[in-house]
Amino acid sequence: MKLQPDPKEALNTVTRYDAQYIEINEIRFNQSIMVMPLGAVEAWSVKSFDDLSRHDFSKIIEKKPALVIFGSGQRIRFPAPSLLQDLIQTRIGFETMDTQAACRTYNILMSEGRLVLGAFLIE
Repeated sequence: MKLQPDPKEALNTVTRYDAQYIEINEIRFNQSIMVMPLGAVEAWSVKSFDDLSRHDFSKIIEKKPALVIFGSGQRIRFPAPSLLQDLIQTRIGFETMDTQAACRTYNILMSEGRLVLGAFLIE
């Protein structure tokens, strides 16, 4: 009889953040990233909030999250609804907050077993 549970797969957790970087599982990223609880952390080609395009958000659909937590940088900024049109049509939830709050919220939702995607903007 087995007395210990099988270890769970390691989940991608935000371990530290600053205005210039985000650490996932203690690996530092100095550019914008997309992260889900499982799988590779991916570079997100967005360099600044003003450069956001509909294409940047439509790439998220391929990952099939239930919810996107968008970290908009050092302050909260809301993308134009036209940029989120593809997410809305596929019924993917979307929340915007500053990147530090987004990191904390991602960790909570991820630890609850939610299928969340963190899209974190580093300018």
